[in-house]
Amino acid sequence: MQAEASDDLIPERVVTLAPGIRRVLAPNPSPLTGPGTNSYLLGDGPDIAIIDPGPEDARHLDALLSALGPGQHLTHILVTHAHLDHSPLARRLSAETGAPVLAHGPALAGRSEVMARLAAAGDLGGGEGTDHAFLPDVALEDGARIAGSDWEVEAIWTPGHFGNHLCFAMGDLVFTGDLVMGWASTLVSPPDGDLTDFMASCRRLRHRPARLFLPGHGAPVTAPQDRLDWLIGHREMREAQLLQALALSPGSAADLAARVYTDISPAMLPAAARNVLAHLIDLTGKSRVTHDGELGTETVFSLA
Repeated sequence: MQAEASDDLIPERVVTLAPGIRRVLAPNPSPLTGPGTNSYLLGDGPDIAIIDPGPEDARHLDALLSALGPGQHLTHILVTHAHLDHSPLARRLSAETGAPVLAHGPALAGRSEVMARLAAAGDLGGGEGTDHAFLPDVALEDGARIAGSDWEVEAIWTPGHFGNHLCFAMGDLVFTGDLVMGWASTLVSPPDGDLTDFMASCRRLRHRPARLFLPGHGAPVTAPQDRLDWLIGHREMREAQLLQALALSPGSAADLAARVYTDISPAMLPAAARNVLAHLIDLTGKSRVTHDGELGTETVFSLA
């Protein structure tokens, strides 16, 4: 796993990462957000965009507004996905500045047919931190381009961690939201998370030339292709471990997580169980595993 430098990951400090790109870290550290949510400001000219305004927090709102220089005004608010640590502040920031909010769509946009069907029919749980009230002013299609006076980004629809997840490419830099981070693997929790989509999004991004990834949490990823290779390989390794565990005996997602995730603290096992459930749904779609009855959090899986 790639190491990270964290000496500049201090809440509300404005850090220049590259020409025309500044970062302001939100004060919301946690086991799932690392040091906190990264809000990025694009542009050195009069038109400024913000990627991921972050959680509903008055201190962070003030920090973002204070980061605007003389003659600069906010023209676009871009949101990678509708989780409570990324999107809620968008509405207040829009009210303060008049800038529209742009995203792939509301919280349920982009959810796969499989996950929509399972969410309606079963007891999947999930929904960790979903910003159900999120509704952008502008819905961005895959490949949409958004530009200011001295910047331009391309929206890349990358479902997997979340159905409405977007990355934003700015030349050879990609703002990866929660799809790719350097400090941790990505949580994929059904029905918002879809491992089949996640792997496809990672492979799609792997084929795109990039010099630097700027994630939603943690430090920049300086070896993007290597990191994607690790993430893809890590998921493939987990799949193999789950199949080996099921060859010994059937189990639920929680039971299999305890058997497979032997290197994490007990406090992280619930999140691990959500990742395992995502793998099991993916393996069910591949006809590698099977289960009886409706799919739910307590479902017992067996090898097909």
